[in-house]
Amino acid sequence: MARMDVVDYQIFGSEMQYVEIELDPAEAAVAEAGGMMFMENGIEMETVFGDGSQQQKSGFMGALLGAGKRLLTGESLFMTIFINRGSGKKKVAFASPYPGKIIAMDLRELGGQIVCQKDSFLCAAKGVSVGIAFQRKLGVGLFGGEGFIMQKLEGDGLAFVHAGGTLSERNLAPGEMLRVDTGCIVAMQPSVTYDIEYVGKIKSALFSGEGFFYATLQGPGKIWLQSLPLSRLASRLYSAMPGAGRGREEGSLLGGLGGLLDGNN
Repeated sequence: MARMDVVDYQIFGSEMQYVEIELDPAEAAVAEAGGMMFMENGIEMETVFGDGSQQQKSGFMGALLGAGKRLLTGESLFMTIFINRGSGKKKVAFASPYPGKIIAMDLRELGGQIVCQKDSFLCAAKGVSVGIAFQRKLGVGLFGGEGFIMQKLEGDGLAFVHAGGTLSERNLAPGEMLRVDTGCIVAMQPSVTYDIEYVGKIKSALFSGEGFFYATLQGPGKIWLQSLPLSRLASRLYSAMPGAGRGREEGSLLGGLGGLLDGNN
């Protein structure tokens, strides 16, 4: 396994956090386009296909293939590498896209691989591979919604992932199962089994507001959950917009009937 850049970091803030990464000369960090908050003089930006690690391993075609896969997750073909071209330590910072927590994941301590929600990756030490992880089970593909296509982070360096709202970390014992909303999954170790289950009762599906399906996570392995998925936040903001539809909280005669199927109302 390739050796990743070893970077120091510090996370600031409470509800709207940002992570400040310190780079030695020639060290670099990679991030999704648009995630940078600030960078000190001496750090240069370089836009590359994919995450940059493919370029090192298999040339331009490998980088192009890796970048093309990222389209399936809704991400940009390009990522940005921030390289310290100066003579001393320099800092670059990346901000949370919405209220929540930034999780620092040491991939070496987590077995070299993490599967995470497709929009949760924030940044990483250069050399960490950012790919896609398809779910093999048919039910997950048909009904998994946000959880169908996940991102896969591989390497032995630090990666930073964002969770919306409040973060919950759990270690599932072998065979232990937890049922969760698909949007509330932030990340999990590959040893955790992921599947989709039908709620089972039509009355609950129609009137509970939780949707027809939920995800089941079965151990062993560590999982990270978020209390505020981006889709749920966007739904609440949209329903509050003048003329965009009135939610149950605003006394609509129809209540949340229109959103019963998405499990986020």
